[in-house]
Amino acid sequence: MSTPPISFFVRTGGAVREELRPMLKLALPLVFAELGWMAMGVADTVIAGHAGREMLGAVALGHGLYYTFAVFGIGIILGLDTLISQAFGRGDLQDCRRSLAGGLVTSVLVAPPLIGLVWAMGPVMDWFGIDPELKAGTQGYLRAVSWGTFPLMLYASFRRFLQAQDVVRPVMFALVSANIVNILGNWVLIFGKFGVPAFGAAGSGYATSLARVYMAGVLIWVTVARFGWAGWTVWPGWDRLKEVLRLGLPSAVQISFEVAVFAATTAMLGSLGPVALGGHQIALNLVSVTYMIPLGISSAAAVRVGQAVGRNDRAGAKRAGWVGIGLGAGFMTLAAVVFWTVPAFMAGAYTNDSEVVAMASSLLVIGAFFQLFDGIQAVATGALRGLGDTRTPMLAHVICYWAIGLPLGWWLTYPQGLGARGFWIGLSLALILIGIILLAAWQSKIGKRDGWN
Repeated sequence: MSTPPISFFVRTGGAVREELRPMLKLALPLVFAELGWMAMGVADTVIAGHAGREMLGAVALGHGLYYTFAVFGIGIILGLDTLISQAFGRGDLQDCRRSLAGGLVTSVLVAPPLIGLVWAMGPVMDWFGIDPELKAGTQGYLRAVSWGTFPLMLYASFRRFLQAQDVVRPVMFALVSANIVNILGNWVLIFGKFGVPAFGAAGSGYATSLARVYMAGVLIWVTVARFGWAGWTVWPGWDRLKEVLRLGLPSAVQISFEVAVFAATTAMLGSLGPVALGGHQIALNLVSVTYMIPLGISSAAAVRVGQAVGRNDRAGAKRAGWVGIGLGAGFMTLAAVVFWTVPAFMAGAYTNDSEVVAMASSLLVIGAFFQLFDGIQAVATGALRGLGDTRTPMLAHVICYWAIGLPLGWWLTYPQGLGARGFWIGLSLALILIGIILLAAWQSKIGKRDGWN
């Protein structure tokens, strides 16, 4: 039988305290890496905003559209967390390299179709009735940023390879320093500095692509410097490639559907006017920032659990998972208190418009209710990935968001007249259900793994 979480923490207090140190050592750089990833999109939008309203609209829309495809490419690489961390746990370094080769081959196969889909977004924008001038700028951005897709997937592959072996500081450095490359590139390429032509919105896309080439280059250099040139394999074998895809595809679908549900919500709220949309965007940005912390912890939990599985250490895997979930839940509880007690202060940092602040504040109060469960589901997803289960999180996210949260949110927003609050209530319920389901799944699977009973 699996030990209930409260009893587990009481019985193993000393061991839990021992797990905190390696977990935090792994998680903190990954948290900064996630914040650095988010900061790149913010920088693109802020700099484009100084070039005019049309430029801001083109970059913001282009970033939102491209992100939907980019997260699929990153998600399909996430299976490397399972394969490499478990191989590292059992001391099979050559198998770690074989899995990395699987990630690189997957990148070669997946990046071109993703780039093609990005280039084909023109007719989709026509279907949505996007203004022709805005469409032109957005297309320029999308085509420019698409060239960074393959480097982005290379970065994701080498990141998984390194962090699964407890090498995380270079990951943090690559993403944080890439923001400098991105900011300078935006300034030079949007406005045309140092004799470089002014590319406008496309310049922002080129700058982001250059930053991703830089990110990939840093991690490739670190990998070669640390592990040398000898012993690498180019072809992982069909069996390993199938394993990468078997684990990665559910993660890619999960992340894509999660991003898409919020994109759909934003699009539908556009019909309610600028106050509702502005308040929604501010509140969504704030909850996205807090989410980066459990997301970083989630990656650390995947690694710690996977390494313990590789060592056939049931107690270690259980301890790592519960400590990670506890950290994520603890932080998000604090975030919930802040959103509940000072929502207007948080929203006021974005705008002086009292109506927009009031709308954002009301949404943040609703958001406070799902913070705890958002932290639980994020880290539980990582812990389950460490065990090799990516299907359960995918099913939980797709069903709860798309079959429950979004329809309920639409019904509350329009027929019941709750406005933007309706969608937030629906999505809050979805996140609460996801958190409960994944916590139960982790509790069940950690006690039923073959050979551990």
